[in-house]
Amino acid sequence: MYCNCETRKIIRCIAAFLVVIFVIVVIFAIVAINNNEQKSILTAIAEEGDNTQLGTTNIKFSQNDIVVGNALTHEEGTDSININETGIYQISYQLFGIKDGAGSFNFNAVLTVNGNPIENTFNDGPVIEDLVNNRITLTSTVILRLNEGNVLRLVGASIEDIRYEKARIDIEKID
Repeated sequence: MYCNCETRKIIRCIAAFLVVIFVIVVIFAIVAINNNEQKSILTAIAEEGDNTQLGTTNIKFSQNDIVVGNALTHEEGTDSININETGIYQISYQLFGIKDGAGSFNFNAVLTVNGNPIENTFNDGPVIEDLVNNRITLTSTVILRLNEGNVLRLVGASIEDIRYEKARIDIEKID
């Protein structure tokens, strides 16, 4: 069978067109798959007056600043963050503590799941020996595997009379 140059050009054009269509379909499929994986993010904030108990206490958050997705829920004014989807979560927090009066003080923080402290999340704050300004902010970022039904809490831990004036927790489901 004889194929002239014009027929070869047409076949090449059709082949190139089919390759382009295939690439476009693959790109759209990848985008569609990635869009189906909605991000889940929760940012909760505690302000002055939210946590009036002194010493060791679960930190209450009065406002949810950012809530995206369904993997995490938090009722404003409570200390419980509910895990609604099993997965891997990145958790970052800031906890601001202050002690009235002069002298040294120390406070720590830990994350708990279902009331149990998570050992690798214990944040041991330094002993502060400032006679005028007895305050410190603890920060930490951890990655944890959490299960559906877990309840996550941030705990300010101290044997001294520490007030927790402000706090923030940012949680994102990363897998």
